[in-house]
Amino acid sequence: MTIAVLGAGMVGRAIALDLAKDFSVCSFDVSEKNLQLLKQKNSAIQTQVKDLQDYASYSSFLQNVDLVVTAVPGFMGYNTLKAVIEAGKDVADISFFPEDALALDALAKEKNVTAIVDCGVAPGMSNFIIGRYNAEMNIDAFEIYVGGLPVHPKAPFFYKAPFSPIDVIEEYTRPARLKENGVIVTKPALTDRKMMQFEAVGELEAFNTDGLRSLLFTMPHIPTQIEQTLRYPGHVDLIVALKQSGFFGEEKITLADKEISPLQFTSKLLINEWKLGETEEELTVMKVILHGEGKTITYDLLDYYDKATQTSSMARTTGYTCTAAVHLIAKKLVTKKGVFPPELIGDDKICFDFVLNHLQARSVQWKMKTDHFSVTS
Repeated sequence: MTIAVLGAGMVGRAIALDLAKDFSVCSFDVSEKNLQLLKQKNSAIQTQVKDLQDYASYSSFLQNVDLVVTAVPGFMGYNTLKAVIEAGKDVADISFFPEDALALDALAKEKNVTAIVDCGVAPGMSNFIIGRYNAEMNIDAFEIYVGGLPVHPKAPFFYKAPFSPIDVIEEYTRPARLKENGVIVTKPALTDRKMMQFEAVGELEAFNTDGLRSLLFTMPHIPTQIEQTLRYPGHVDLIVALKQSGFFGEEKITLADKEISPLQFTSKLLINEWKLGETEEELTVMKVILHGEGKTITYDLLDYYDKATQTSSMARTTGYTCTAAVHLIAKKLVTKKGVFPPELIGDDKICFDFVLNHLQARSVQWKMKTDHFSVTS
């Protein structure tokens, strides 16, 4: 089986390297540097410099491919996924675009395509967990907390990211959709801040971001749904100050006879402050909590940069969930046609257990515990 991985950034490279253990892999990216980094780690992987925004070419260059992974930046994710589906190829997607992936469901059915979308860590693994327990119990509420953080945080931001600052800033500016008392509500990002303790990490600050995505619509019967991002204390105060001062504005201003938006200027300044080095140690911390039927089920993840393979934790936790989805399709454990966020796959216990075991085999360890409590009338 031949698999095309579209995008050779930090996560896309981790995906290609993992899939190359079992499949023939070809990686496509507009950046020759990214492809060279991949080749240095595994020369057997085929690489090709390709403008992935040339959507009209997809049916041609994907002609001899059996399955596709889309790991492109979010701004081009929807059109990339659409082009792959129109080419008639099964696909696993982690591009996390803002558009509604389910809008492509009819097209996927027409083209006889299986598309698993949002199959990263969050969204991704959190959705698999919620889908599995939704099939077993009546869930009254769930909470998702997740953060990718440097192991050695430095002032003033106490933060590093494996992707561009503009993508992070979008997370801080896009209104957050939550569900409260059965109603979808919209709040500004960075709101409902609270401090939380995490074992081996310490105190972190949680705040609203727009991460629930498909869960708001595939799980309409769950009345309370919360997703929050985690950062070291001190980071959010700086972000709020920048936001309120207009540094994230998109309306262009004239500076030295040139037009530039404050957002472009801020992103350019922050790229060095926030850029995660190729071998810089970081971690992923995550907690998924489900409440219902007199019990609370908690899934915890704490994953670190892998020094042996020089793979970031965010690439591991995101990428290996995606490669699990690829195997689900390749092994025909998922054969239904259409567009499926992970909660519509995780409802099948065989698929859910396969994903957990796939991650465990790669030392991405999820820990589960159940707490029972008395229900009074």
